[in-house]
Amino acid sequence: MTRHRRPSPPKAHWLLLSAILAVVAGLLALNVFVAGADGGEDTSPPGPAATVPSSVRHGGPVIDARSDPPATARAHDHTIALTFDDGPDPVWTPRILDVLDRYGVTATFFVTGANAARYPDLVREILARGHEIGNHTASHTDLGATGDARAGLEIRTTDLVLAGTGGVLPVLVRPPYSSTPDTLGDSEWAAVRRLGADGKLVVLSDVDSQDWRRPGVDAIVANATPSGTGGAIVLMHDGGGDRAQTVEALGRLVPGLQARGWQFGTVTDSVGLAGTASAAPVRARIGGRLLVFAVRAGEFVAGTLRVLTVVATALALLRAVLLGVTAAVHARRRRRLPRTTGDDPVTVIIPAYNEREGIEWAVRSALAAGPRVSVIVVDDGSTDGTGAIVERLARARPAVRLIRQENAGKAAALNTGLAAARTELVVMMDGDTVLEPGSVPALVGNFADPRVGAVAGNAKVGNRGRLLGQWQHIEYVAGFNLDRRFYDVLECMPTVPGAVGAFRRSAVLRAGGVPSDTLAEDTDLTMTLLRGGWRVVYEQDARALTEAPATLAELWKQRYRWCYGTLQAVWKHRHAISEPGGAGRLGRRGLPYLLLFQVLLPVLAPFVDVAAVFGLFTGDGLLVLASWLAFLVLQAAPAVVAFRLDREPPAPLLALPLQQFVYRQLMYLVVLQSLSTALAGARLPWHKLPRRGLIEPSPSDRGKR
Repeated sequence: MTRHRRPSPPKAHWLLLSAILAVVAGLLALNVFVAGADGGEDTSPPGPAATVPSSVRHGGPVIDARSDPPATARAHDHTIALTFDDGPDPVWTPRILDVLDRYGVTATFFVTGANAARYPDLVREILARGHEIGNHTASHTDLGATGDARAGLEIRTTDLVLAGTGGVLPVLVRPPYSSTPDTLGDSEWAAVRRLGADGKLVVLSDVDSQDWRRPGVDAIVANATPSGTGGAIVLMHDGGGDRAQTVEALGRLVPGLQARGWQFGTVTDSVGLAGTASAAPVRARIGGRLLVFAVRAGEFVAGTLRVLTVVATALALLRAVLLGVTAAVHARRRRRLPRTTGDDPVTVIIPAYNEREGIEWAVRSALAAGPRVSVIVVDDGSTDGTGAIVERLARARPAVRLIRQENAGKAAALNTGLAAARTELVVMMDGDTVLEPGSVPALVGNFADPRVGAVAGNAKVGNRGRLLGQWQHIEYVAGFNLDRRFYDVLECMPTVPGAVGAFRRSAVLRAGGVPSDTLAEDTDLTMTLLRGGWRVVYEQDARALTEAPATLAELWKQRYRWCYGTLQAVWKHRHAISEPGGAGRLGRRGLPYLLLFQVLLPVLAPFVDVAAVFGLFTGDGLLVLASWLAFLVLQAAPAVVAFRLDREPPAPLLALPLQQFVYRQLMYLVVLQSLSTALAGARLPWHKLPRRGLIEPSPSDRGKR
């Protein structure tokens, strides 16, 4: 409410927040892209082959479509090129390499870009042992069933990864789900032509070991053995699943064929090719290393977010359980608490800065909220005629007093009102708030306990006619007030809301008055009272209707200030964690709950949502989706309990599902922005919201103008 000019917060926190979310989303998208590299073979029958040249269908398995007409080549007689697809794999590739080394055999490994990025050391080991590397696309995509852009991205991405991990740019490509030349269809041939146009040689196979089916070691050996004396390119796998049978079969196949005079070599050596790989230029190596880093970072982020999803769901479950238990305890306990009749003299203090739209209703509702009530309105330098309205009311109502002062802020206005009050019990309320009849006695009745220094009222949204108002109404009932029941039971109430709260004037004055060094003066004052040994309780029957922000922009400003001010207050009172008594209860109960469920959970939630969206496109999508839905249910379930406890009509809960997908995310982003602002060390201005005068007293009081 102050007009004091304060330095505006830097925009760097917004840039930082946007950058973090963009990087996380980008890394998850990259993880989704590479997560498809799961191997496997196509079991569908060959398609039409009207465009495939006969020379290709009946030619050798190495196809050179870089020129027209295309050429094919075979391995030399009595020569075998062992080829392994879908790796590298951290379990099976090293075992296959050991078998090959044992018999002095070299082979060609067609690796996926995803696995090469995951296990760069294996790529280097394959090359160091004298073997050959080929391109098997980035994510094991069927090149015959994808468009030119995706196919090009798959090949270029893998080339870049191999440049970064092995320092080579391979010419050899094996399309996933390919087999022998006679199985080529029109779509596969189109893919071969695209690869040729990009300068690639396509390597199919003469013999398919069928090891991906895991038919047994004997069957793999039989399938991989050439039937004649001509050379052969043999298709096997070192990734994409359990390759134990492949390893065992290889240990029998190689020595058996060597004993019969067969020679083994890479595809390049067996066919007699040249120039099938070249050293990658420096630029490609650097780009490849950056890409490998991004892929591994994406996997780390995806794994971390999966853990965070579980953590967030566990926190939501813990909150639901805590709130359910403490709400039941609170309902039983409050019936046994000592209470007065609530007819003690009370002063209602209303700080006002440009509140002309609602100040009259606020004053009238305060006078009607209980017996023996006087009202002090502190006009904090208003420029809209607020003081004149109160002055008119004061002439007609001796219980109303107006104090004018230069604009100094809400805390200063409250302290002015405290200094002018002559009663021990005071109620502080905002100028946009309307107290319901009986709310003041309900508040005052709690001071029968001499240990009580303050009482939090039940603030509710008054302007709930529109969807945004209904969302805020749900939040007030199911969030703020349900949390206050928890704090009340554990005797660690961190906030008496500025909209409605009662205090012992002497306790506030001994605490130094209303503090002005944080933006959450209500939270700061409440924590100070707790640390001073006073109890702070919650009174659900002290109902007050407050004017909530009417636009998303206004809501953002309000909640941004609230959250930032709360963080300031928590930091200011952090030493309460090691203090005895009420301070210790605040430090060891209230502050951890506040930080867990009002800071940590909102910080985690946007990333959980992002992880859930991207998780739908990965292999564990169902698990992620189930965790996400459980998280939403656990967030929403307390709302039903809260509405019943507050005796609120349940109709607004119909807006709850949409709230979970729009409003909730907005509130989470507010917390993220507040944290980034706090970490940046910026001071946040007050962000005074415009008033529209949307709240009125009950019909019984309207005629008392």
